[in-house]
Amino acid sequence: MSNEFTVSETFNASAETIYTAWISTQGHTLMTGSPANVNGSAGGKFTAWDGYIWGTFAVLETNKRISQAWRTSEFPEGAEDSQVDILLEENEGKTTLTLKHTRIPEGQADGYKTGWQDYYFKPMKEFFG
Repeated sequence: MSNEFTVSETFNASAETIYTAWISTQGHTLMTGSPANVNGSAGGKFTAWDGYIWGTFAVLETNKRISQAWRTSEFPEGAEDSQVDILLEENEGKTTLTLKHTRIPEGQADGYKTGWQDYYFKPMKEFFG
């Protein structure tokens, strides 16, 4: 069973718009439709979905890449953080977001893959138009 996956989606928004939303409390809350608290600096902490998700920003490359140490309340006790890498590629006013999620606890990858689609990409499609 795989402990990692990659998903991709194209949005009707610039890379700057998506990047800025992802790394800010207000933007993250608005694009997902659920409360978030985000310190959008390298080493900054974040929570999303009422504290179900939390972690820190490991690497931030403005409008291009976001790398996070990431976990949820479903991680087994003692499990290491997983890693989420988000790449933004803008082309003609649209941005393709490619998300690679690695180091996922055994047996949880399928649920998180579905979660990214349902709780991030679907509301982001609505929010960004």
